[in-house]
Amino acid sequence: MRRRDFIRLAALFLAPLTLAAGIGGAHAQGVDVEGILRDPDAPMAGNLDGDVTIVAFFDYNCPFCKKATPDLVRVVKEDGRIRVVYKDWPILTEASVYGAQLALAAKYQGKYDAVHDALMAIPGRKIPKEQMLEVVKGSGVDMDRLNLDLALHGPQIATLLKRNNAQAESIGLQGTPAYLVGPLLASTLDYASFKRAIAEARRRQATGE
Repeated sequence: MRRRDFIRLAALFLAPLTLAAGIGGAHAQGVDVEGILRDPDAPMAGNLDGDVTIVAFFDYNCPFCKKATPDLVRVVKEDGRIRVVYKDWPILTEASVYGAQLALAAKYQGKYDAVHDALMAIPGRKIPKEQMLEVVKGSGVDMDRLNLDLALHGPQIATLLKRNNAQAESIGLQGTPAYLVGPLLASTLDYASFKRAIAEARRRQATGE
């Protein structure tokens, strides 16, 4: 995928597969494509050598993120050729930041997915820190190690969250969830829409559009 194609297509919203003009070129000038796709500190899932990358910007207090997550997990598992990059983007509440910190600290013991799934499974919005902590404790992580990693890697986690925010702003995101599906920028998607977006991304990548 060529850089100019990513920038041009990332300036469009998919709803569900109807493209409409969205973000102006001013945002595109500051897009760090490699940083969005291959930040070494960003958690990843799926097939790391997949032919399509889905970049997910989300907040643990976003009900629409929670609704879309099972469909994303399902399509990634069924397809087998999708690489997922998680962009913790805690913009809704102070507790959202806390949840992101817990999840990113769990990455250091290989438990990001477990904590991510546990936090996404809490229903509703405006989830307090105390409730987040309780579900994390029940997710199978080593809490002593988690607290140690929070202390040791706190500055690195904070820097990653700032970087995620800068990347989101660079492509003009207005809120969560947001998904880059290959060269396409999508807002809330369900299972069928994920499938169509992935097929369209593959078609565009194959034809060089």
